[in-house]
Amino acid sequence: MMLWPLLLSALLMLVLSAIIISWPRKAGTAANQTPLQLFEERLQLLALARDSGELAEQDFAIAAAELKQQFNQQQHTEHYQQPKRQLWWHLGLLLFVFLAVALIYRFNGHYTELNDWQHARAELANYGERALLGQGEPLSAQETRLFALALRTKLAEEGDDAVAWMLLGRIWMSQGLMEDAIEAFEKSLALSPNRIPLLLNFAQALIVVGGDDNLARAGRAVARILLAEADNLDAMSLMALIAHEKGDSSEAIKAWSLLADKLEPSDPRYPLVLSKLNELGIESPVATGRQIRVRLTVAPELAAQNPQASLFLFARAAQGPKLPLAVQRIPLPSGEVELVLDEKMAMQPDWSLSQADQVVVVARMSQAGTVEQLAGDLQAESDVLTFNDAKISVTLTLEP
Repeated sequence: MMLWPLLLSALLMLVLSAIIISWPRKAGTAANQTPLQLFEERLQLLALARDSGELAEQDFAIAAAELKQQFNQQQHTEHYQQPKRQLWWHLGLLLFVFLAVALIYRFNGHYTELNDWQHARAELANYGERALLGQGEPLSAQETRLFALALRTKLAEEGDDAVAWMLLGRIWMSQGLMEDAIEAFEKSLALSPNRIPLLLNFAQALIVVGGDDNLARAGRAVARILLAEADNLDAMSLMALIAHEKGDSSEAIKAWSLLADKLEPSDPRYPLVLSKLNELGIESPVATGRQIRVRLTVAPELAAQNPQASLFLFARAAQGPKLPLAVQRIPLPSGEVELVLDEKMAMQPDWSLSQADQVVVVARMSQAGTVEQLAGDLQAESDVLTFNDAKISVTLTLEP
């Protein structure tokens, strides 16, 4: 249905162009004289010849009669036509207009959008499986755009759908369209008010937008999650963020401490929680034994160039096996962060920070997400550190 108005417009343009270039024009007097003008001119020449004595009166009468007879015959049998070269020029112009219309429509019309729309509708189920169930390759930026187009089409044709609005909200949130994302999540919640992942997404978007009203709404959404799932770690993390954004340090400390107590040291969120507690001046309640506090600075340009990279922070014995004594992995940060390595972060129970008095701390950027150093992976190493105390600290810089 989207194609017909465009085709009709193109057809009308072609018809109008044909009318304009084919409309009769007044010919130039020198190059395109009519038969009547030619007759009068020749008759005047005969009269001049007669008056000058070059033509007898009887000869003049015969010549004038023949000229008149030729004119009458020409009036009945001959029609004035455009020169052949003008006809070809007009045909060429019509062809040019047709090609111009086709090219403009191809590149500036809705041809590409129509193809994208048809492709998006056909791939909707596939996109949904990859986005919602994590099956197959992650959606590319182009596929994400087509997925959003297919979801909007589905909602327009079939009416409201909780899952479709939730997925559309996630897409808009990933694109930074937070107000649109919140509106989509609200429509989804109206249809499915107790869906935990939806409430988490809704709260996240509200926290990003900020403001007292939005933080209050985010708090109510998180509270609904905790009423249904008291040990939901994502909800605890959001509750701590809400308290932090409100400037309520005591509530933020309680929430971060509770979350730190429930997280495993291998959880990627664990070092970030410890960092938040350190920012608030609180030592980790779960950190026991030896501990290394690492103040790490990652060059912002390095983080911008490697948005999907991971950071491996680990300590190994200065002498002995290369197996890390303590290790943690987080998404590659940007700027300055403070992280902690402790005995609970050992890869093997009998090989931790307590087994080595001298260690080397390594911060490694991994593009592939593996601990092995590959070509292009940058790292920073400390000097040999000695545990003269149970808690030691070091400063590292990771830059290109």
